[in-house]
Amino acid sequence: MALKDEAQSRRDFLKKAAVVAGGVGVLAFPAGLNRAFADISPGVQRLTDSYPEVMVSKVSQLAEGELMDFRYPLEDQSNFLVKLGVTANDGVGPSGDIVAFSYLCSHMGCPLQGLYNKEHKMLGPCPCHYSRFDLSKGGILILGQATQSLPQIVLETRGDDIYAIGVTGLVYGYQGNLDGGVQVHS
Repeated sequence: MALKDEAQSRRDFLKKAAVVAGGVGVLAFPAGLNRAFADISPGVQRLTDSYPEVMVSKVSQLAEGELMDFRYPLEDQSNFLVKLGVTANDGVGPSGDIVAFSYLCSHMGCPLQGLYNKEHKMLGPCPCHYSRFDLSKGGILILGQATQSLPQIVLETRGDDIYAIGVTGLVYGYQGNLDGGVQVHS
């Protein structure tokens, strides 16, 4: 009987040692990746586009659930601004419920004008492949063929004024959001 107890305790010890070693390896892995990438690309800097700052509306002029169209950051890029009535990811305004997105579906660039669902705070279904996007959650895909969220226009409020100051995500059909067109000016 003593031999069996001794074998079980060795087995238990080895199991616990394996768990500890695995945990140490998992915790050390991200630090090793950061060091590896830093060594591969020393001196590389992150580049960001310099978006124009354009006043697109006033908080006091927005009615809940009604879309306001505007062009940004290029004159041929259609977007919409909406006051959802519920707090939204990256929303601005007193209630954090004002957001703006591109009208082009991120899947194949099909137009999404006229497809806002006020009740569910979503855009779609896309007429091409039925993608639907949740505007309260940063334009994330709910259903359909798209693999990316809708490009969101970064907004900022200054008093009652709402400014478009950037874009998160790539607008469909562009190599860069500021490439191939005329920038909108304030």
